[in-house]
Amino acid sequence: MQVRMGDTFDPRVIALLDHHVTAARAQTAPGSAHALDLAGLRASDVAFWTGWDGETLVATGALKKLSADHGEVKSMHTLQTTRRRGFGGQMLRHIIAEARARGLKRLSLETGSWNYFRPAHALYQAHGFVLCGPFEGYVEDPNSLFLTRDLTGG
Repeated sequence: MQVRMGDTFDPRVIALLDHHVTAARAQTAPGSAHALDLAGLRASDVAFWTGWDGETLVATGALKKLSADHGEVKSMHTLQTTRRRGFGGQMLRHIIAEARARGLKRLSLETGSWNYFRPAHALYQAHGFVLCGPFEGYVEDPNSLFLTRDLTGG
């Protein structure tokens, strides 16, 4: 997979992100979905990437800077027909590397707690993320799972 800076004006990217937001919201209780929309991905504190298998868009991921040393993983999504091929892990490793390169010491995320999100839980935990409490404006929510990873170690 080739990772590129994400073009939020590319119709292929817009379509995959629309699917991501729609599917996530359909699987989450009202008021508990925190996916960024296109305007959110275009914000100055967000870096957004796309993953390509040849000319096929297969993954998206973003890094939101929360403070000088803390970032948040956002908009992680893999095309349904290409799941279980390692693209999600590649995108997550790219985001972790970018966070380190930008001097961040901690990387956190919020995802759904429902069964639909279990593959995401497994992916994040396999990459060293551990459960934590709400961060940066989030509140306790039985529909959310909060994870974090210390970036200062190996």
